[in-house]
Amino acid sequence: MTTLPPTTNFDPENDVAAVVLDHDSSVNTIIVSDIHLGSDVSRSRRLVELLQAYTFRRLILNGDVFDDLNFTRLSKDDWRFLSYIRRMSAPKRGIDVVWVVGNHDGGVADILSHLLGVPVFEEYVWDHGGERFLAIHGHQFDRWITEHVTITAVASTVYLWLQKLDPHHRVSRWVKRTSKKWLRLSDKVGGDAAHHGARRHGATVVLCGHTHHATDRMVDGVRYLNSGCWTDKPSQYITVSDDGEIVLRECL
Repeated sequence: MTTLPPTTNFDPENDVAAVVLDHDSSVNTIIVSDIHLGSDVSRSRRLVELLQAYTFRRLILNGDVFDDLNFTRLSKDDWRFLSYIRRMSAPKRGIDVVWVVGNHDGGVADILSHLLGVPVFEEYVWDHGGERFLAIHGHQFDRWITEHVTITAVASTVYLWLQKLDPHHRVSRWVKRTSKKWLRLSDKVGGDAAHHGARRHGATVVLCGHTHHATDRMVDGVRYLNSGCWTDKPSQYITVSDDGEIVLRECL
């Protein structure tokens, strides 16, 4: 995983360094997931800053762009992110902006896709650099959230509380690293998604979100990557270069 290098360009309002890339800023595709607009810990402003540092031809929002259906929870930064997406999706830009629906996006995606000019997919497949890519959020392979609705809601509330209590997110990162149930879920989603992509689409690269656990591994000949989330610090994303190099990256 590649992290952004230290920098002296400090933004006191964000309490983080300005985005400075240590690699070519021109890429073919950027994949982000789990932005959770409306959540108190969504880093929508930081994501806009990151995207503005790049030149890209395709942007894939791989699920859970929103946290829930309550638009009154959206902050000014969240609305700025949506405005940015609207501008990027304008035909004159020549950028393909794709929204892959997530479990938190239910009831929102179809409405806002018309307002933002962004097409919505359950699964998005494309070819590039000799690889066939599949972007799918991943909740389709998580039976826990449908069979244990109450427990899932409580766990999500506790996790959000930990993130808000610790602005540096050290505790929440420790929970993700050490929770056997979380790691088992991440492995299951990755394995099932990779097999689904290969079997149904002939995909050689499968990209998910949902688990908030950034991953890059091989599953039976399929490269599986999870793009992490934009509610943790650092946040994660994936770039695909014009020559087909795929990199899982971090942004502080």
